[in-house]
Amino acid sequence: MTEAPTLAELLDDAEKTLADAGAWAPRADAEALAAHALGRPAGALPGDTRLDATTAERVRDLVAGRARRVPLEYLTGRARLGGIELAVGPGVFVPRRHTEPLLAWGLAAIRQVANPVVVDLCSGSGAIALAVAHARPDARVHAVELSPEALVWARRNAAVRAEAGDTPIVLHEGDVTAPDLFAELDGGVDLLLANPPFVVENRVLPPEWQRHQPHPALFSGHDGLVVIRAVTSAAARLLRPGGGVAVEHDDEQAPAVMSLLGDLGVFENITDHTDHNDLPRYTTARKA
Repeated sequence: MTEAPTLAELLDDAEKTLADAGAWAPRADAEALAAHALGRPAGALPGDTRLDATTAERVRDLVAGRARRVPLEYLTGRARLGGIELAVGPGVFVPRRHTEPLLAWGLAAIRQVANPVVVDLCSGSGAIALAVAHARPDARVHAVELSPEALVWARRNAAVRAEAGDTPIVLHEGDVTAPDLFAELDGGVDLLLANPPFVVENRVLPPEWQRHQPHPALFSGHDGLVVIRAVTSAAARLLRPGGGVAVEHDDEQAPAVMSLLGDLGVFENITDHTDHNDLPRYTTARKA
């Protein structure tokens, strides 16, 4: 009978498999998948722990999925943003670490505002909206998403966070390009945040996005700016004087997004910001 593998042996095999498949962080992914299968935090078990056959097979199945470049978060069923955990899976965009600085800017922008009104456009899993509601229980947070599949995940996450004690968000099914979106909030919003689709149509992305994540959450016309144009226009209409907007974008799009905001003639302090990789990742402004 073949001896059951140790955790260290299984991780070594998994790391090699994932490296051969082109995964970006093969060791970290292997450890995260093993932790998920074991129901324990990564690093909580010593490497000489011997796994039973069922658990070892479960880890191998997860590793095989990651080797097919299925997003790690789809395999574990969860992602994190702003200190909260979110359920994710096929049909919804996976929240990324790149968005943490945008969220931090937004929370700082309303630090001195009591009972702020916040809007999250292109909400996807509800990540940004729910992270704001978690950090600011006094906020009235509206989130809008068009995709029925993504809305399933957003509603699930919203229910979980409300059950955990966070202030419930108001989740809307809608199109951010509609000129009358949130018309009842015109001139009354303190903060507008958006991580919209911004990839140029027909650009080839890594398999984690190209094969597995929903294309409408990624691609946005010949220049990648179709939805961002709508977002900036909505911000000009919805924000109160002094209100802030932050829009995530591709690292090549900062000048274009700054120009879009500037051309509207109502914004000041238009600034581009870098992410954790020191790449231009989001642009902010205040309504004059």
